Amino acid sequence: MDIRTAGAAYNVSDTREQGPFGTVFFPELDTVAVQAGDGLGRPAPLVRLPRRRRPMMIVAAALLVGVGILVSVAMYQRVDRQVPVLVVTRDVAVGGALTTADLSTASIAATGVSDIPARQRSQVIGLVAGTALHPGMLLAASDLVSSLPPAPGQVLVAMSLRPSALLASGVAPGDHVTLVATPGVIGENDSGATPNDSLTSPVAAVVQAVDATPNQDGDVVVDVLVPAGAGAAVLQQDSTGQLGLVVTKQAAP
Repeated sequence: MDIRTAGAAYNVSDTREQGPFGTVFFPELDTVAVQAGDGLGRPAPLVRLPRRRRPMMIVAAALLVGVGILVSVAMYQRVDRQVPVLVVTRDVAVGGALTTADLSTASIAATGVSDIPARQRSQVIGLVAGTALHPGMLLAASDLVSSLPPAPGQVLVAMSLRPSALLASGVAPGDHVTLVATPGVIGENDSGATPNDSLTSPVAAVVQAVDATPNQDGDVVVDVLVPAGAGAAVLQQDSTGQLGLVVTKQAAP
């Protein structure tokens, strides 16, 4: 049996029992189908249920996006990006001014070090090598200075040293040395020599240039940078032939 009321329909089972007043119906509810309507049997439009938000899904999606961005940046940085830089083409001694012939360009992978870009070549010409430069070296800003030696507070002194006063491997521009007064040769007649007291204490110096070819006296000429206050004493001591040189730090090859 189908019982209809306003806005609802009920399906009931027909259960009959015999009573003192005749047959009595006891409807039993099987199913109930409630339909929202306007009371005239017309169904109302369906109501949209609210969307269920999931915060954890939003957080997970944001994390995935962030990881993707980081991976993309890392991949981009590892790409072999070639950049043109300045390269030394021939030997330049410490204190030598750079010329166009001393430099060339080469393309290398970007490393983030202080290599000088090729576009700055015109700005480099005329600067001074602060260290010995050799062919094939990548030119870096730390290799250059803006002025020729001597710097303020220094003087440049030329010394004539006997080959026996030098190391077997010699000395090179950029070597750090100590100049010391040496005693005369045993048995040498010093009656007419200048007293060996011009250089009363060792003097720190830096080798500026070396002429390895002995001069007419058989001496090797070495130019050294010394403090301005010690220049005269070094020169006077050198004139006696009683001057020694101790290497304390060799220049990088």
